[in-house]
Amino acid sequence: MKLNDIRDNSGARKERMRVGRGIGSGKGKTGGRGQKGQKSRSGVAIKGFEGGQMPLHMRLPKRGFNNPFGKDFAEVNIGMVQKFIDAKKLDAKGVLDHEALQAAGLARGGKDGVRLLGKGELTTKLSFKVAGASKGAIEAVEKAGGKVEVIPAAKPEAEKKAERTAANKAKKAK
Repeated sequence: MKLNDIRDNSGARKERMRVGRGIGSGKGKTGGRGQKGQKSRSGVAIKGFEGGQMPLHMRLPKRGFNNPFGKDFAEVNIGMVQKFIDAKKLDAKGVLDHEALQAAGLARGGKDGVRLLGKGELTTKLSFKVAGASKGAIEAVEKAGGKVEVIPAAKPEAEKKAERTAANKAKKAK
């Protein structure tokens, strides 16, 4: 057998049907669309239409909303941090920030930084620099002899814009 002799099994790849190419093809004249009516024409958009009955997507109740100002934190439990330190995947010396936790594979995602949560036990003295931390997490870290520094989160774009507008108005008033 040679590489240039290799072929797919017969029937492994199905060729597309060319519609509207004469009656001999079996898909000529109406092109498999039946006769007349809206669906036989081009530009049909009746995906959710149910014959005048209220469509399913309108019958079902709508719940919840997406907060445009909500923060996206990578949540990290102190128990997992201890586990990674015990497994030598994370260095206990120095400050543990978003970059260090991300490099170890603990913090996934989190556009707005890391939030430290208090699930699990912490026995090592550690220093954290994070965007947020729960009370339990701060207590557990301080109990182990470490410290947690919470960095103030960046202001949302809407707040920045409001401050700029107020500053511009103040300048014009002078």
